Amino acid sequence: MSNPAIIEPEPWAYHLLGLISPFLVISGNLLGVYDPIYAAMGVIFIWIIAPILDIIMGETQVPHPPRASGTPFEVLLWVHGILQLFVMGTFFWFAFNEGMTVWLVIGALSTGLSAAASAIVTAHELGHTRPRSPSWWLSRMLLFSVNYLHFTTEHNYNHHRWVATEKDPASAAEGESLWYFWLRTIPGQFISSVNIHNSKGKTGFSNPSYQGLLLQIGTLVSIVFVPGYLGYFDGVPLAMGWLIASFVSILTLEYVNYIRHWGLRRGKGRFKPEHAWNTEARWSRWSLLELTRHSDHHLDEGVPFWKLRPHKNTPTLRWGYYASWWPCVITPIWRKVMIPRLPSD
Repeated sequence: MSNPAIIEPEPWAYHLLGLISPFLVISGNLLGVYDPIYAAMGVIFIWIIAPILDIIMGETQVPHPPRASGTPFEVLLWVHGILQLFVMGTFFWFAFNEGMTVWLVIGALSTGLSAAASAIVTAHELGHTRPRSPSWWLSRMLLFSVNYLHFTTEHNYNHHRWVATEKDPASAAEGESLWYFWLRTIPGQFISSVNIHNSKGKTGFSNPSYQGLLLQIGTLVSIVFVPGYLGYFDGVPLAMGWLIASFVSILTLEYVNYIRHWGLRRGKGRFKPEHAWNTEARWSRWSLLELTRHSDHHLDEGVPFWKLRPHKNTPTLRWGYYASWWPCVITPIWRKVMIPRLPSD
C-alpha cells in the first residue's frame, strides 16, 4: 500500500509577485517625467491585467501547511513598506515635473492603487504587532502616506470586536451597494476611532484621531503654500496628487472591507468562520499577503499572514479580490452573482 503524498508548504517566493505593482508604479513615475503615458502603468496592471491573472491562475485546490519560519515574510513586509516610500517619493517627483494635468490624475491613480496593497495591506499586518515597536512605527508611516492614520485604532479595537454586526461600520449589509457603503463607512470608521479614544479618556485635542487628522491637514496645507511662498516651486500639484492617490487607496481598502463581510450577519454569539467571505484565488492570495483567508484572521488576529489557514464550508467569493472589482462597482451584476452564494439561514 503506497503512502499518501506529503504536502509541502508553498514556496515563499510566490509572494514576491506582490512586488510587481510597486515596481511598475515606481518605474512609471520616473519614466513619466519624460513621457507621461508611463504613469498609467499601475492603472493598466491593477485594473486590467491583475483581474485577468486572478481568473486564469485559478484557485488553490489543496491547502498547504504553513511554513516553519516566517523570516522571509517578515522581510517581505518591510520591503513592501520601503517600496511604498519610494512610490510616494517618485510620485512627488513626477507631480513636480508634470504640474496640474490629466496625467497627474492618472499617475495618482496608479500610485494610490499600488499603495492600497504596499501601504495599507502592509500596515494592516504590521498594525497587529506590539505597539511602538519598529514594525508598528512603520505601519504608522505607511498609513500617513495615504492619509488614513486612524485605521489601526478602528480596525483593532472595533472591527475585530463587532465584525459582522451593525456596530461595525466596516461590515456591509446585504442591501448596501459598494457606492453607499463608501459614503457610510469612511466617516463612520473615523467617528468610531474617535469614540474609542474618548472612552479611554483621550478627549478633545488629546484624542489621537483628531491629532492625526490635524497632522495630515497641516502637512497638505504646508505643501500647498510653503514652497511657493519661499519661491521654490508650486506645491499645489503635489498636494492635489497626494490627495487623489490617498482617496483611491482608501476607496480600494474599503472595497476590500465590503467584499469580505457583505451580507453576513451574526447575532450576539462569537465570530465564526462563516461570518467572512474567503477565496483561494492564487493571484489574490500571493500578491495580497493571504488577505483572502479572512475567516482565520478574525478567529485569531495575532496569527501572522503566512500562517493563515483556509476553512471548509465558509462563504466563498465568485472571484478573487482583483477580479471582483469590476462586478462589484456595477451593483446589479454583484447582486445577481453573490446573492445566491449567501449562506442560507
